[in-house]
Amino acid sequence: MIKIIWLVFFVTLLNAENLVDCNQIFEARKDEILRELDQLDEKQEEFELYKEAKLKLIQEQEKKLKKREEEIQKTLKKAEDLKKEAQKLKKENEEILKNIKKAKEDKISKTYMKMKDSKAAAIFDSMKQKDAARILFGLKASKISKIMAKMDPQNAAVITKLLEENKAFKEK
Repeated sequence: MIKIIWLVFFVTLLNAENLVDCNQIFEARKDEILRELDQLDEKQEEFELYKEAKLKLIQEQEKKLKKREEEIQKTLKKAEDLKKEAQKLKKENEEILKNIKKAKEDKISKTYMKMKDSKAAAIFDSMKQKDAARILFGLKASKISKIMAKMDPQNAAVITKLLEENKAFKEK
């Protein structure tokens, strides 16, 4: 029995040495795990700082982009307003030009209406036929007939044809 007790004692002693070794291994591993956890915490903090910096940068870029978009919208609106103004001015200028042409034609017509038929006929004979037809178109029919009666017959025939076909007005 003493032998058994000694055997149990030695086995316990051997196990105790193993327990000490296991505790030392666990303590060493525990320290290693704690260091790794600290490293992970540091990496996570770095990541959070990076994330915040990146979000701030994105927000600044979005603000700049929004401001630029607003500037572009203002510029587009200004361009549209200028385009409308230009169209309005163009329309007004066309109307003024039309009135000037009408006044010019009226003045020319009045001039030829007051002129003697033979003098007007001589002038129309020396003009280009299309120009003569354009001017004659603005005169009264009775005046046209008196002037054409005194014109060169061939020239009067061509001008009559131009008046009839409206060719004098197609190439303005």
